[in-house]
Amino acid sequence: MSEKVLLLERKDKVAILTLNRPATLNALNTELQDSIIEACQELRNDDSVWAVIMTGAGRAFSSGADVRGQRQEGGEVPPRQERLDAYGWVGRLSTAIYKTLDKPVIAAVNGVTAGAGMSVALACDMRIGSEKARFKVVFPERSLSPDTGMSYYLPRIVGYSRACDLIFTSRYVEAEEAFRIGLLDRLVPSENLMDEALKVADQIVSLPPMATQAGRRVLQQSMELNFDEQLRNEYYHLIIARRAPHDMQEQRDSFLEKRPPRFTGK
Repeated sequence: MSEKVLLLERKDKVAILTLNRPATLNALNTELQDSIIEACQELRNDDSVWAVIMTGAGRAFSSGADVRGQRQEGGEVPPRQERLDAYGWVGRLSTAIYKTLDKPVIAAVNGVTAGAGMSVALACDMRIGSEKARFKVVFPERSLSPDTGMSYYLPRIVGYSRACDLIFTSRYVEAEEAFRIGLLDRLVPSENLMDEALKVADQIVSLPPMATQAGRRVLQQSMELNFDEQLRNEYYHLIIARRAPHDMQEQRDSFLEKRPPRFTGK
């Protein structure tokens, strides 16, 4: 039996997704793409999971699309809905992480992160990396323009001109520079990478999940709305965040009783 290309581990309220094709630097073949999309839907529907960490096995986060492991033209005809899908696999994969999952997602960047693999890391809400983290756009070298959402994420994370620099040159960005320009939010020694990612995840899941998920949505939508629209959007999500009567009461009770809160998501 072949080993799973995507590993799913649960630690209390945190799910850990590990891209598990280390021999190919976790290149995204069709099986791994489909597995990530399915896992995102599964975790979205799992109320026991409040935050997610995504990382790679071995010495890479992901080297990008595996051109040897993609569906080939002239092979088996894919389902009709797949052929009608204007997003393609690149859009479906990006949407699964950024939208479908609908919970805070932390990328623990342990090594090479390139092409569509870089896009996957950018689709996560935060990136924690070690000194071994290296980013590379790659697409122009393959006579391609950016995909898997990179053209959306990258200028919003590092700014337009820096995104141009990284895309037009396809140069390597080492860990220190990645941290300086915002590709990484935290930079830690490699031996502490998962501990730090879990520490951040534990901080997230110590808070009411309705509040963090509503906050994630309102932050994402803020990038598309003007000031007045965003104020209305904030108020709408404030109402959603309050749809957890136990947690609303618990935050008051724990404050008055001077004890740690015990949130349930209900």
